[in-house]
Amino acid sequence: MRRSKQAGMTIKTIVSLLVGLALAFSVHLADAQQAGKVPRIGYLTSLSSISARHEAFRQGLSELGYIEGKNIVIEYRYAEGKQDRLPELAAELLRLKVDIIVVGGGALAIRAAKNATKTIPIVMGGSGIDPVVAGFVESLARPGGNVTGITNLTRELGGKRLELLKEAVPKVVRIAVLYEPVPGSLRELKEVLPAAARALGLTVRSWEVRGTDGFEKVFAALSKERPDGLYVTTSPLMTANLKRTVGFASKSRLPSVGSNTEYVNAGGLMSYDADTADGYRRVATYVDKILKGAKPADLPVQQPTKFELVFNLRTAKQIGLTIPQSLLYRADKVIK
Repeated sequence: MRRSKQAGMTIKTIVSLLVGLALAFSVHLADAQQAGKVPRIGYLTSLSSISARHEAFRQGLSELGYIEGKNIVIEYRYAEGKQDRLPELAAELLRLKVDIIVVGGGALAIRAAKNATKTIPIVMGGSGIDPVVAGFVESLARPGGNVTGITNLTRELGGKRLELLKEAVPKVVRIAVLYEPVPGSLRELKEVLPAAARALGLTVRSWEVRGTDGFEKVFAALSKERPDGLYVTTSPLMTANLKRTVGFASKSRLPSVGSNTEYVNAGGLMSYDADTADGYRRVATYVDKILKGAKPADLPVQQPTKFELVFNLRTAKQIGLTIPQSLLYRADKVIK
């Protein structure tokens, strides 16, 4: 009887040990699977797929040891300048169960991502709008919520762009401002450019473009108006139609300034902006920190540390303009 009881105890002990080992193995297996999981990053932008921005982002990831297709997967979704596509593209990324969403191309893309999820980390790729004013973060130092990243605040550079255009072409007085009615551009038109223009003795008149079909109508009106210079704001619609805009400016022999380097690369005369490539490389550091356990709420939003003044001398020659040598010495990049 005693041996039977001892045998029962032994069997019970063995069963307990086996159950414990099975549980320990399953936990270890789950940990191993988690450790071996390849992170999936969603990349949402209102711009087109033809952009140097995501190349800079991938370069930043590579410098941190992330190789696309090997130890990280990136799901790209481009709205191609069609803002109404952004909510569905954001929803697609959620269905793909991405771990982080990187957002480029302005406030509407950030809002689409933020409206789609309150839990998945969102990293801004350098919007020109103040993220606190837009309601994306509580403060730059302590974002709170699930959004952090880079803010260019490029709209604040509008006054400097007008100043540089005036310095490049001293005879300019009347400036036409080409814009899409999105929040950042509207704020630039109302709060930044008028005061800067008055200080420089310039007159600015804004010309709204609402869609791709609206460019030719505005160009026809500008041909009659004959301003001295053209200021091109940044927005998805403007970016998607850069070649049309620089083509008009060149044909009209109109000195122009753009809000980012892409404008000059497309054939525009000059631009002044935060270094976009540097910003997108820095976005990769946010992705790295979040994948290692950091929370977006605790990662401060960063502002630009590098700026670029760029000239296109080929365009200057086409419109019969000579850029002062003093400006060229200060340029970060000159296209010859």
